[in-house]
Amino acid sequence: MLPWNEIDTVLLDMDGTLLDLHFDSHFWLEYLPACYARHHGQTLEWAKAEIYGIMNARRGQLEWYCLDYWTRELGLPVAELKRDVAHLISLRPDAEAFLKALQRSGRQVILITNAHRDALSLKLERVELRTYFQRLISSHDFGFPKEAQAFWVALQAEVPFDAERTLFIDDSLDILRSAGRYGVAHLLAVRKPDSSQPERDTQEFAAVEDYAVLTSALQAALVAG
Repeated sequence: MLPWNEIDTVLLDMDGTLLDLHFDSHFWLEYLPACYARHHGQTLEWAKAEIYGIMNARRGQLEWYCLDYWTRELGLPVAELKRDVAHLISLRPDAEAFLKALQRSGRQVILITNAHRDALSLKLERVELRTYFQRLISSHDFGFPKEAQAFWVALQAEVPFDAERTLFIDDSLDILRSAGRYGVAHLLAVRKPDSSQPERDTQEFAAVEDYAVLTSALQAALVAG
């Protein structure tokens, strides 16, 4: 149970946290390699080996999330290709009810994502998120991914918040650890960020399994005052 009376700011990730990660998983692990294979007249296995190798080398770096980087690296219009499978973009179950409850609570609610601005724009075309947040921040605005302490320093300068009275929810354990090192007091992981994949071990972090549970607890806290 979260101590809602000790939380003034809620920071929320987007992909895998509010949105089902299935879209991104399918695009990066299946659709993009298939496009790359056709582009080069090679097998899908060859394309996956090429792309996965680059991913592994760039994991946790801003380039990993940068559509401009991938467009240059692969010679493909990555942002345009994302539109081909945009029908897979969807909110996680009960996420909207949770966002509405946060909005009613009067807390500062900020979206912080590693998604490139073009990817963020595409998702905002498909799912209404703007209305629930005071700010929508991409790590590309700062030049550092959320995995880096420099991101949190830049975020603090841009959107003042008390780390000891802040809740942060993200599906990445490495990013949660980075937030913890910065001093964010309340951290929650996501048990099943991709609806097409099994639940996972969130290790040292408590995890969101159902936003309805968080919503009920928040509403109870509002009633209790």
